[in-house]
Amino acid sequence: MKRDNHHHGEGSERKLHDPIKDKLIPLEPLDLSRAHTIDELLRAMSRTAFTGRQLGEAADVLEAMARDKDCFVVMTLAGAMTVAKQGLIITELIDRGIVNALVSTGALMAHGLVEATGRAHFRVNPNVSDEDLYQAGYNRVYDTIEPEQNLDDVERVVFEVLQGWDPKEVACSWKLNRAIGRYLNQHVEERGILKAAYEKDVPVFVPAFTDSELGLDFALHNRLRAREGKPNLRFDPFEDLEHFAATLLKQKRLGIFTIGGGVPRNWAQQFGPFIELRHRRAGEQVPLKRYHYGVRICPEPVYWGGLSGSPYSEAVSWGKFVPPSEGGRFGEVFVDATVGLPLLVAAVLERLDKDPVEVQEATSNRKTGNKKALSRS
Repeated sequence: MKRDNHHHGEGSERKLHDPIKDKLIPLEPLDLSRAHTIDELLRAMSRTAFTGRQLGEAADVLEAMARDKDCFVVMTLAGAMTVAKQGLIITELIDRGIVNALVSTGALMAHGLVEATGRAHFRVNPNVSDEDLYQAGYNRVYDTIEPEQNLDDVERVVFEVLQGWDPKEVACSWKLNRAIGRYLNQHVEERGILKAAYEKDVPVFVPAFTDSELGLDFALHNRLRAREGKPNLRFDPFEDLEHFAATLLKQKRLGIFTIGGGVPRNWAQQFGPFIELRHRRAGEQVPLKRYHYGVRICPEPVYWGGLSGSPYSEAVSWGKFVPPSEGGRFGEVFVDATVGLPLLVAAVLERLDKDPVEVQEATSNRKTGNKKALSRS
């Protein structure tokens, strides 16, 4: 459709178009009497507007990632998702082979350990002040309590893992998380993220490791070792970076499923620029890879300028994503993840359950590739 140029602000006599002839897509009323499953509800929402349409369209992209036998899926996690009791959703994605690597905040993994070892979080009593919560050892996360005793119990698990660590082996977050997962596999019955990740050979990276309960536990353990005259355990975050990059370089296609934003999102997305710099500045003969698929759930608006709110179109300019013109597929949902994540994942799992053979072949193919990457370390 062409526009006439008017330089003086006057209107013009419009020639009204037929939207059907212009091949516009009509919306449809949301008829709940015809939506009997979560999948049917989201499919119907995709034909409405605003955030409802975003959620429905994101389900299509996540389904495509899961069905693509050549796509290696990275999930990034920020925010208090395990405190908010979303951990088993992430565990299910790992168990089903849909998620092949995790990049997370350390706090999210620590709070997940609380749940995985059989402990609980609690509702905040609005009649109790934060001063009184502090005195009682009740750490508040918005409307939820993380008892300090829980974190002491987590520290005991980390201590047991570090007690068996070979001081000659340099630690990094994915190796530590794998060791914690192995401990959980051997000692606890409950399902959990790190236990599932160990069982499915899914590496879990925590880029800002020292900014977490796990990082503080590692530092405390080293102080205790020094008191006993033992050498400190060494931690090198660049081992995480190199292993993550080596793993992704082995894949044919890449997808990313992001909850929130922050360091986990940016660290995972900088893979493309890192590989480009190795090629352009260091002269390495490496393939220039970018993410083909992207789904993110985050309510932060773009105009604040932060990474969490930046759209995938912006990331295309940095060489992080394949643009839609070249086959890139993206879904972006501006909603609280405790609302969007359960609906999105439930709908996609319903779709995959209707055609399990195809999905089993896809996830098996990706799992084999992941094991090959892990075997190099």
